[in-house]
Amino acid sequence: MNELMEQIKKKDARAFTHGGKFHADDVFSAALLFYINPEITILRGNRVPDDFDGIVFDIGRGAYDHHQRDSRVRENGVPYAAFGLLWEAVGAEILGEELAQTFDEAFVQPLDNNDNTGEKNELANLIGNFNPTWDAQGGNDEAFFQAVSVAGMILENKFERYRGNERADRRVEEILEEHRQAVTSGKRDSEDAKILILPEFVPCQKRLSETEIAFVIFPSNRGGYCIQPQKKEYSMNYKCSFPAEWLGLENEELEQVTGLQSAGFCHKGGFLMTVGMLEDAVKA
Repeated sequence: MNELMEQIKKKDARAFTHGGKFHADDVFSAALLFYINPEITILRGNRVPDDFDGIVFDIGRGAYDHHQRDSRVRENGVPYAAFGLLWEAVGAEILGEELAQTFDEAFVQPLDNNDNTGEKNELANLIGNFNPTWDAQGGNDEAFFQAVSVAGMILENKFERYRGNERADRRVEEILEEHRQAVTSGKRDSEDAKILILPEFVPCQKRLSETEIAFVIFPSNRGGYCIQPQKKEYSMNYKCSFPAEWLGLENEELEQVTGLQSAGFCHKGGFLMTVGMLEDAVKA
Protein backbone atom coordinates (compact mmCIF):
# COMPACT_ATOMS: atom_id res chain seq x y z
CA MET A 1 0.00 0.00 0.00
CA ASN A 2 1.46 3.39 -0.95
CA GLU A 3 1.94 6.30 1.42
CA LEU A 4 -1.12 8.29 0.30
CA MET A 5 -3.40 5.25 0.53
CA GLU A 6 -2.17 4.59 4.06
CA GLN A 7 -2.83 8.22 4.98
CA ILE A 8 -6.37 8.12 3.54
CA LYS A 9 -7.20 4.87 5.35
CA LYS A 10 -6.20 6.11 8.81
CA LYS A 11 -8.98 6.00 11.35
CA ASP A 12 -8.65 9.73 12.01
CA ALA A 13 -7.87 10.73 8.39
CA ARG A 14 -8.49 14.34 7.45
CA ALA A 15 -8.38 16.28 4.19
CA PHE A 16 -8.68 19.92 3.20
CA THR A 17 -9.78 21.64 0.00
CA HIS A 18 -10.81 25.13 -1.03
CA GLY A 19 -14.13 26.69 -0.08
CA GLY A 20 -16.43 28.79 -2.22
CA LYS A 21 -17.56 27.69 -5.67
CA PHE A 22 -16.79 24.04 -6.38
CA HIS A 23 -16.10 22.19 -9.60
CA ALA A 24 -16.02 18.60 -10.79
CA ASP A 25 -12.30 18.45 -9.94
CA ASP A 26 -12.52 19.05 -6.18
CA VAL A 27 -15.87 17.22 -5.99
CA PHE A 28 -14.58 14.01 -7.61
CA SER A 29 -11.36 14.28 -5.60
CA ALA A 30 -13.42 14.32 -2.40
CA ALA A 31 -15.60 11.47 -3.69
CA LEU A 32 -12.48 9.40 -4.37
CA LEU A 33 -11.25 9.94 -0.81
CA PHE A 34 -14.66 8.95 0.58
CA TYR A 35 -14.68 5.86 -1.63
CA ILE A 36 -11.44 4.73 -0.03
CA ASN A 37 -12.40 5.79 3.49
CA PRO A 38 -16.05 6.72 4.13
CA GLU A 39 -15.06 8.00 7.59
CA ILE A 40 -12.51 10.57 6.38
CA THR A 41 -13.17 14.17 7.46
CA ILE A 42 -13.00 16.70 4.63
CA LEU A 43 -12.79 20.38 5.51
CA ARG A 44 -13.13 23.39 3.23
CA GLY A 45 -11.76 26.90 3.52
CA ASN A 46 -9.97 29.74 1.80
CA ARG A 47 -6.58 29.02 3.35
CA VAL A 48 -4.94 25.84 4.59
CA PRO A 49 -4.45 26.13 8.36
CA ASP A 50 -0.77 26.32 9.31
CA ASP A 51 -1.11 23.40 11.69
CA PHE A 52 -3.20 21.22 9.37
CA ASP A 53 -2.07 17.59 9.41
CA GLY A 54 -3.75 15.76 6.58
CA ILE A 55 -4.26 15.53 2.83
CA VAL A 56 -4.53 18.85 1.01
CA PHE A 57 -5.98 18.93 -2.51
CA ASP A 58 -6.85 21.59 -5.09
CA ILE A 59 -5.37 24.30 -2.89
CA GLY A 60 -2.09 25.02 -1.12
CA ARG A 61 0.36 24.49 -4.02
CA GLY A 62 1.27 21.01 -2.78
CA ALA A 63 1.45 17.56 -4.37
CA TYR A 64 -2.28 17.44 -5.11
CA ASP A 65 -2.77 20.99 -6.33
CA HIS A 66 -2.39 22.18 -9.91
CA HIS A 67 -2.57 25.96 -9.75
CA GLN A 68 1.17 26.59 -9.58
CA ARG A 69 3.13 27.58 -12.71
CA ASP A 70 5.09 24.35 -12.83
CA SER A 71 2.04 22.08 -12.39
CA ARG A 72 2.38 18.75 -14.13
CA VAL A 73 1.22 17.81 -17.62
CA ARG A 74 0.76 14.28 -18.96
CA GLU A 75 2.86 13.03 -21.86
CA ASN A 76 -0.16 13.37 -24.15
CA GLY A 77 -0.49 17.06 -23.28
CA VAL A 78 -3.46 16.80 -20.91
CA PRO A 79 -2.66 18.80 -17.74
CA TYR A 80 -3.24 17.22 -14.36
CA ALA A 81 -5.85 18.61 -12.01
CA ALA A 82 -6.29 17.53 -8.39
CA PHE A 83 -8.45 14.54 -9.34
CA GLY A 84 -5.84 13.26 -11.78
CA LEU A 85 -3.01 13.71 -9.29
CA LEU A 86 -4.89 11.78 -6.62
CA TRP A 87 -5.93 9.08 -9.10
CA GLU A 88 -2.34 8.69 -10.27
CA ALA A 89 -1.34 7.93 -6.70
CA VAL A 90 -4.14 5.52 -5.73
CA GLY A 91 -5.84 4.31 -8.92
CA ALA A 92 -3.75 1.18 -9.39
CA GLU A 93 -4.66 -0.01 -5.89
CA ILE A 94 -8.35 0.34 -6.74
CA LEU A 95 -8.51 -1.07 -10.26
CA GLY A 96 -5.04 -2.47 -10.96
CA GLU A 97 -2.47 -0.74 -13.15
CA GLU A 98 -3.96 -1.50 -16.58
CA LEU A 99 -7.56 -0.63 -15.73
CA ALA A 100 -6.44 2.43 -13.75
CA GLN A 101 -4.67 3.78 -16.83
CA THR A 102 -7.72 3.11 -18.99
CA PHE A 103 -9.94 4.84 -16.42
CA ASP A 104 -7.58 7.81 -16.37
CA GLU A 105 -7.77 8.18 -20.14
CA ALA A 106 -11.52 7.72 -20.45
CA PHE A 107 -12.87 9.37 -17.29
CA VAL A 108 -10.27 11.38 -15.35
CA GLN A 109 -8.50 13.20 -18.17
CA PRO A 110 -11.63 14.85 -19.62
CA LEU A 111 -12.46 16.25 -16.16
CA ASP A 112 -8.86 17.37 -15.59
CA ASN A 113 -8.86 19.05 -18.98
CA ASN A 114 -12.15 20.79 -18.25
CA ASP A 115 -10.85 22.19 -14.97
CA ASN A 116 -7.60 23.43 -16.50
CA THR A 117 -8.82 24.73 -19.84
CA GLY A 118 -12.58 25.22 -19.57
CA GLU A 119 -13.21 22.73 -22.36
CA LYS A 120 -16.88 21.72 -22.30
CA ASN A 121 -17.76 18.57 -20.41
CA GLU A 122 -21.33 17.51 -19.64
CA LEU A 123 -20.46 15.71 -16.41
CA ALA A 124 -18.55 18.75 -15.15
CA ASN A 125 -21.56 20.93 -16.00
CA LEU A 126 -23.87 18.60 -14.09
CA ILE A 127 -21.67 18.76 -10.99
CA GLY A 128 -21.29 22.53 -11.32
CA ASN A 129 -25.06 22.92 -11.24
CA PHE A 130 -25.05 21.82 -7.59
CA ASN A 131 -23.53 25.21 -6.69
CA PRO A 132 -26.09 27.51 -5.06
CA THR A 133 -27.44 30.38 -7.16
CA TRP A 134 -25.59 33.69 -7.07
CA ASP A 135 -28.07 35.26 -4.64
CA ALA A 136 -28.46 32.31 -2.28
CA GLN A 137 -27.94 33.07 1.41
CA GLY A 138 -25.39 31.27 3.58
CA GLY A 139 -22.49 28.98 2.70
CA ASN A 140 -22.28 26.24 0.13
CA ASP A 141 -20.67 23.38 2.06
CA GLU A 142 -23.98 21.50 2.16
CA ALA A 143 -24.29 21.76 -1.63
CA PHE A 144 -20.68 20.65 -2.03
CA PHE A 145 -21.25 17.47 -0.08
CA GLN A 146 -24.48 16.78 -1.98
CA ALA A 147 -22.45 16.97 -5.20
CA VAL A 148 -19.79 14.74 -3.65
CA SER A 149 -22.46 12.16 -2.81
CA VAL A 150 -23.61 12.06 -6.44
CA ALA A 151 -20.02 11.90 -7.70
CA GLY A 152 -19.39 9.05 -5.29
CA MET A 153 -22.25 7.03 -6.76
CA ILE A 154 -20.90 7.68 -10.26
CA LEU A 155 -17.41 6.56 -9.25
CA GLU A 156 -18.68 3.43 -7.53
CA ASN A 157 -20.75 2.44 -10.57
CA LYS A 158 -17.86 3.19 -12.93
CA PHE A 159 -15.44 1.06 -10.92
CA GLU A 160 -17.90 -1.85 -10.89
CA ARG A 161 -18.41 -1.47 -14.63
CA TYR A 162 -14.66 -1.61 -15.28
CA ARG A 163 -14.24 -4.66 -13.06
CA GLY A 164 -17.25 -6.28 -14.72
CA ASN A 165 -15.79 -5.68 -18.17
CA GLU A 166 -12.54 -7.30 -17.07
CA ARG A 167 -14.46 -10.35 -15.81
CA ALA A 168 -16.37 -10.43 -19.10
CA ASP A 169 -13.13 -10.41 -21.11
CA ARG A 170 -11.89 -13.45 -19.21
CA ARG A 171 -15.23 -15.25 -19.62
CA VAL A 172 -15.36 -14.53 -23.36
CA GLU A 173 -11.89 -16.01 -23.81
CA GLU A 174 -13.03 -19.19 -22.04
CA ILE A 175 -16.14 -19.45 -24.24
CA LEU A 176 -14.14 -18.78 -27.41
CA GLU A 177 -11.68 -21.53 -26.52
CA GLU A 178 -14.53 -23.99 -25.91
CA HIS A 179 -16.04 -22.95 -29.26
CA ARG A 180 -12.75 -23.50 -31.12
CA GLN A 181 -12.35 -26.93 -29.56
CA ALA A 182 -15.94 -27.90 -30.45
CA VAL A 183 -15.42 -26.87 -34.10
CA THR A 184 -11.99 -28.56 -34.34
CA SER A 185 -13.27 -31.80 -32.83
CA GLY A 186 -16.33 -31.87 -35.07
CA LYS A 187 -18.81 -31.48 -32.22
CA ARG A 188 -20.06 -28.38 -34.00
CA ASP A 189 -20.68 -28.17 -37.72
CA SER A 190 -17.97 -26.17 -39.50
CA GLU A 191 -20.75 -24.17 -41.18
CA ASP A 192 -21.68 -22.89 -37.72
CA ALA A 193 -18.12 -21.84 -36.86
CA LYS A 194 -19.03 -18.17 -37.24
CA ILE A 195 -21.95 -18.49 -34.82
CA LEU A 196 -21.03 -18.28 -31.13
CA ILE A 197 -23.54 -19.61 -28.60
CA LEU A 198 -23.12 -18.06 -25.16
CA PRO A 199 -24.37 -20.00 -22.11
CA GLU A 200 -25.28 -16.62 -20.60
CA PHE A 201 -25.13 -13.02 -21.77
CA VAL A 202 -21.59 -11.63 -21.62
CA PRO A 203 -20.51 -8.25 -23.08
CA CYS A 204 -18.31 -9.34 -25.96
CA GLN A 205 -18.80 -7.23 -29.07
CA LYS A 206 -15.47 -5.42 -28.91
CA ARG A 207 -13.52 -8.67 -28.51
CA LEU A 208 -15.51 -10.51 -31.18
CA SER A 209 -14.92 -7.79 -33.76
CA GLU A 210 -11.34 -9.13 -33.90
CA THR A 211 -12.56 -12.65 -34.75
CA GLU A 212 -14.52 -14.32 -37.55
CA ILE A 213 -17.61 -14.68 -35.34
CA ALA A 214 -20.49 -13.05 -37.23
CA PHE A 215 -23.42 -13.81 -34.88
CA VAL A 216 -23.83 -14.34 -31.17
CA ILE A 217 -26.73 -16.22 -29.59
CA PHE A 218 -27.52 -16.01 -25.87
CA PRO A 219 -30.47 -16.71 -23.54
CA SER A 220 -32.87 -13.77 -23.25
CA ASN A 221 -33.91 -12.56 -19.81
CA ARG A 222 -37.46 -12.53 -21.22
CA GLY A 223 -37.29 -16.17 -22.24
CA GLY A 224 -36.10 -17.68 -25.51
CA TYR A 225 -32.94 -16.49 -27.25
CA CYS A 226 -31.40 -13.29 -28.61
CA ILE A 227 -29.33 -13.12 -31.77
CA GLN A 228 -26.92 -10.25 -32.40
CA PRO A 229 -24.82 -9.61 -35.50
CA GLN A 230 -21.23 -8.60 -34.82
CA LYS A 231 -19.48 -5.58 -36.33
CA LYS A 232 -16.28 -5.66 -38.32
CA GLU A 233 -13.19 -4.42 -36.51
CA TYR A 234 -12.86 -0.60 -36.61
CA SER A 235 -16.16 -0.38 -38.50
CA MET A 236 -19.83 0.37 -37.92
CA ASN A 237 -20.80 -2.29 -40.47
CA TYR A 238 -21.84 -5.83 -39.59
CA LYS A 239 -19.91 -8.83 -40.87
CA CYS A 240 -23.27 -10.28 -41.89
CA SER A 241 -26.68 -8.61 -41.57
CA PHE A 242 -30.24 -9.84 -41.18
CA PRO A 243 -32.17 -9.71 -44.49
CA ALA A 244 -33.78 -6.31 -45.00
CA GLU A 245 -37.24 -7.90 -45.31
CA TRP A 246 -36.98 -9.22 -41.73
CA LEU A 247 -36.38 -5.83 -40.14
CA GLY A 248 -39.18 -4.41 -38.00
CA LEU A 249 -41.32 -7.56 -38.10
CA GLU A 250 -42.56 -9.64 -35.17
CA ASN A 251 -44.47 -12.82 -34.34
CA GLU A 252 -46.67 -14.13 -37.20
CA GLU A 253 -45.26 -11.73 -39.80
CA LEU A 254 -41.69 -12.66 -38.91
CA GLU A 255 -42.57 -16.37 -38.77
CA GLN A 256 -44.01 -16.14 -42.27
CA VAL A 257 -41.02 -14.41 -43.87
CA THR A 258 -38.36 -16.48 -42.07
CA GLY A 259 -40.06 -19.86 -41.92
CA LEU A 260 -39.00 -20.12 -38.27
CA GLN A 261 -41.68 -21.46 -35.97
CA SER A 262 -40.57 -19.56 -32.86
CA ALA A 263 -39.55 -16.26 -34.50
CA GLY A 264 -40.37 -13.40 -32.15
CA PHE A 265 -38.98 -10.01 -33.15
CA CYS A 266 -36.39 -8.44 -35.43
CA HIS A 267 -35.42 -4.88 -34.56
CA LYS A 268 -35.82 -2.39 -37.39
CA GLY A 269 -32.22 -1.28 -36.72
CA GLY A 270 -30.98 -4.78 -37.49
CA PHE A 271 -28.97 -5.20 -34.29
CA LEU A 272 -31.18 -7.77 -32.53
CA MET A 273 -33.51 -10.67 -33.26
CA THR A 274 -35.34 -12.91 -30.81
CA VAL A 275 -36.67 -16.45 -31.17
CA GLY A 276 -38.13 -18.99 -28.79
CA MET A 277 -35.90 -21.98 -29.55
CA LEU A 278 -32.14 -22.38 -29.80
CA GLU A 279 -32.52 -24.44 -32.98
CA ASP A 280 -34.35 -21.54 -34.65
CA ALA A 281 -31.68 -19.10 -33.45
CA VAL A 282 -28.99 -21.12 -35.24
CA LYS A 283 -31.16 -21.43 -38.36
CA ALA A 284 -31.75 -17.68 -38.38
